[in-house]
Parts: sequence; C-alpha cells; structure tokens
Amino acid sequence: MKIALMDSGTGLLAAAAAVRRLRPDADLVISSDPDGMPWGPRPPHDIAAHALAVARAAAAHRPDALIVACNTASVHALPALRAELEPALPVIGTVPAIKPAAATGGPVAIWATPATTGSPYQRDLIAKFAADVEVTGVPCPGLADAVEGADEAAIDAAVAAAAAHTPRDVRTVVLGCTHYELVAERIRAALQ
Repeated sequence: MKIALMDSGTGLLAAAAAVRRLRPDADLVISSDPDGMPWGPRPPHDIAAHALAVARAAAAHRPDALIVACNTASVHALPALRAELEPALPVIGTVPAIKPAAATGGPVAIWATPATTGSPYQRDLIAKFAADVEVTGVPCPGLADAVEGADEAAIDAAVAAAAAHTPRDVRTVVLGCTHYELVAERIRAALQ
C-alpha cells in the first residue's frame, strides 16, 4: 500500500510518524509546499489553490490514499480536493479533534491557526459535537511559522500568547494544527 500525506511544511512529519506506527508496511509519499507556507493566514480560496497543487504532486505518485495532514487545508479545501481526486484517489481530511475532546465533558480549548479557528467548518464541528460543552477557540498566529522555522524564541512567544488566551479551567486542549504536535510538550508545560 502507498499512502500520500500532504501539508504546507513540516507539520506533516507528525502525521507521517502516526501513519508509520499504524502501517509500518506502507510506502509513504510526502508532499509539501515550503515556498507557499504558511497556509494558516491565507484566504480560503488561496488555501484551496495551494492544497490542490500539493495534492496533484502527491497524486502523480499514484498512491492508494491521500491524507490531508493539515487542519487548515482540510477545513477549507476538502471539497475541492475530493471533487478533483475522488473516487480514483480517496482523500482523508484532518480536522480538529472536537468530537473526542467534547466527550471528556469540557471545558475545551482548540488551539489552531487563525484560518481554522475562524472557519465555518470548525464552527460546524463545535455545533455538531460540542453543543453542550464550553469550547474556546484559541487562534495561534505565528506558531506554525515558528515551528516551521525552528525559531525557539518565536515558538515560546506564540505558545505563551496562546496560553494566556486559554481559560484556566480548561480540561482538554485540542491541537488543531499538525505543526503544533511537534511542540506539544512546550504547550503542555505552558498550560500547567
């Protein structure tokens, strides 16, 4: 089996590692857009255009499935990706894990890019799966960029800013960007 993963940049590494743990037998195709990243601050139509270009590059390798390892691309480009690639290539989106977080009873905070936090898709996920739970969206401007650039000071500043906007009583934090997985320990420490 050949599985393609796409993202704007290094955020796909966390997703690729998870796929590797689940399917060590799979061949992985990695497709990114380092010159176009970050996608988070872009308008939805631009996110979709970049995501389509990266998906086409991945599809050229004839994978059995494509994982959109980017919450921002998933909430803004899944319909366009599926319209172009399916049914020949199944497209699997990655969206903030609101449903399992809400099952904890809340309160919940969702750390994500500004494009994901402000998206109708995320609002719809909250309405469908967390209507009875207190949910706070925490936009994290610059955090994906800082992770991508391995800028330690900028990572610390972005994490501190997001932590300051996270209610103290939050029991569950959803990391709504695959880049954030790469600094999860710093996020955890900032919230303690």
